[in-house]
Amino acid sequence: MPPLPEAIILVLASFAPLFSHRVWPHAQCLLVGALLAPGARTVTAALRVMGLSRARHFTNDHRVVNRATWSARQAGRILLGLLVTSLVPPGAPMVLGADDTVERRSGRQITAKGGDRDAGRSTRTHVIHGCGLTWVVVRLLVPVPWSRRGWALPCLTAWCRPADQAPQRRHKTRVEWVRQMMRQARRWLPGRSLVWVVDGGFAAVSLALAGVKSPVTMVSRLRWDAALYHPPGPQPQGTRGPTPTKGQRQRSLPAWAARSDTLWETVTVDWYRGQRQTLGVFSHTGLWHTPGVPPVEMRCVIVCDPEGKLRMEAFFCTDLQATPGHILAWVVRRWSVEVTVAEARAHVGLETPRQWSDLAIARTTPVLLALFSLVTLLALRLSQGGPIPVETTAWYHKTTPTFVDCLALVRRHLWRSRYVVNSATEPAFMQFPQEAFERLLTGLRLAA
Repeated sequence: MPPLPEAIILVLASFAPLFSHRVWPHAQCLLVGALLAPGARTVTAALRVMGLSRARHFTNDHRVVNRATWSARQAGRILLGLLVTSLVPPGAPMVLGADDTVERRSGRQITAKGGDRDAGRSTRTHVIHGCGLTWVVVRLLVPVPWSRRGWALPCLTAWCRPADQAPQRRHKTRVEWVRQMMRQARRWLPGRSLVWVVDGGFAAVSLALAGVKSPVTMVSRLRWDAALYHPPGPQPQGTRGPTPTKGQRQRSLPAWAARSDTLWETVTVDWYRGQRQTLGVFSHTGLWHTPGVPPVEMRCVIVCDPEGKLRMEAFFCTDLQATPGHILAWVVRRWSVEVTVAEARAHVGLETPRQWSDLAIARTTPVLLALFSLVTLLALRLSQGGPIPVETTAWYHKTTPTFVDCLALVRRHLWRSRYVVNSATEPAFMQFPQEAFERLLTGLRLAA
């Protein structure tokens, strides 16, 4: 391995205990190669950019993902701890977002393929279905110093297999995976206040009930036909039968929204591009009930736009003390999830690996998604609180750094530490090694 900057060494050293002393050099080489490689993030591409295209024992690097003993889940735990330490203030609630992502993969050797709606490419009027692998990803929703919006940083990923292609163990739905990952995050962070934000596809009474027991505050979109009830009243003495768990059914959400005497409040929340949006809200509490599951008490919030440009929505939160402003702020944070997926596909090489074994697939995609969070963490360490250089052109102007700028900063430090580490601070002339020059030409030729 070539020399690395001290800030990068301190971050990568946290993952060294997951590997044996023989596997760790290969894993570190692949990780640095994935940061430097353009285009597809295959094992061979990582070896080529690291100058190991002539290495005879390249199969040892393939064994890191398809055979070596290490846990991607424990790696996610270490990454989550690093992100929390660097980006979440002590005592502040941790906002985690869970969502499903379709990875388009094809091939006869790849098992557990299925079809699902691609949320990143679909719109309200045009739905796109993707065929491939379905992943349930948990992301830390936090603000970063150089951006006006919060970022969604992946930290834990699970492979959700179709029901007809599940292994010998019991099949788990996406809601069950999210429930298990919610409990896992609670065990990892026992003393922190957790807020779990999910999309309407995960709005289930069973998941909300699991969050109440954990305890984890759950926030999600609420269906307009959700059945809300009043708490049960006192029962007369001598009444036979089971104790009721709910009272009379409340007025439906559309009825609340249509009534002229509904007391709307005005709140101002953060919106796109650092702007502020004024919305009208109406909130009340009730018991959300589904047959076969105990009811869960929650706070329902109906949101409308006074200008009529946005459609009316309904959300719920299992924390009864949360205000509508806090609930909407948590919901707005979840919007960065789709941005992360799009940038991971464009700049981190998601959907480009070519491994076909189950173990390699179960490791490669979580690592590539975690690479987005790792680049963000490294950029934070390398910038040391200073500004991140922004790449602009005459036809493209931007004022705040994006993920591309963070990746360029990390790559700049990696290349500099490899070839100009012994140069003077401000040299007039600098020797460029022949090996580096040939590697640069090879990379430019293959990048096309």
